[in-house]
Amino acid sequence: MRFPVTSILLCLLVFAFSCEQKPTTPDPRLNQPEEFKKLLDAHGDWSKWINAKGFSYAMVHETTLEWENHYISLPDHKVRIDADKFQIGNDGEKVWISPNRQAFSGQSVQFYHNLYFSFFSLPYILTDPGVTVKKSENRMLNGQSFETLEATIAEGTGPSNKFYLLKDPETGKLAWALYSITFFNKGNTALNAIKFEDYRDADGLFFPRVMTGYQLENDSTTVLTFQVSFSDVFVMEDPLEEDLFKMPKEKAVVAN
Repeated sequence: MRFPVTSILLCLLVFAFSCEQKPTTPDPRLNQPEEFKKLLDAHGDWSKWINAKGFSYAMVHETTLEWENHYISLPDHKVRIDADKFQIGNDGEKVWISPNRQAFSGQSVQFYHNLYFSFFSLPYILTDPGVTVKKSENRMLNGQSFETLEATIAEGTGPSNKFYLLKDPETGKLAWALYSITFFNKGNTALNAIKFEDYRDADGLFFPRVMTGYQLENDSTTVLTFQVSFSDVFVMEDPLEEDLFKMPKEKAVVAN
């Protein structure tokens, strides 16, 4: 018995198509507690962050007017920072600085390289595996009560292993974050505060234009510790070039 050529071709196409269909499962980062989803939803279509591969922005230290351009590979958190006096990178294995360690005046390059990325991309990065977010008791700050979420992060992945996220009562966005610096001392419990202001839309995701850091005492902000502003924010579906994160062969050292 002979089959028409058209029937054979149709069967082959159906077979080929079925072979190409791979079972897909939802990204586990999309499965978040309902209270956390409310905060994420206030920050735009956060599924775009889940699907993104690259991230970049320009940053200015308002107290010194020093500028930096940050580039981040989102799947593996590789980082490149270009500044006036130095370049810093994380190639996935080590943190490096160019042209030399003396070009950076801070205490630790390793601590600094993802510091502002961690702050600026809250709450999006709290969707990462290894992070637990749950509703907490309301917290008082500067005489005002805020609805609060508590985020616990696996140790060694950022400047802090715990954040308290204080929600703006009107917009539902992140208004303040309280945190302890545990990078240098895992037992440190002294809280600092960051204020997030003037949110701007970056292709459907909202990021603060200004972040201001304060010391915290008795549920009140005291000494201003930093203020940075942001512009040219891009969240990219395509990955950044791997060469961007590689340590230069000359005039660069592995940093602490």
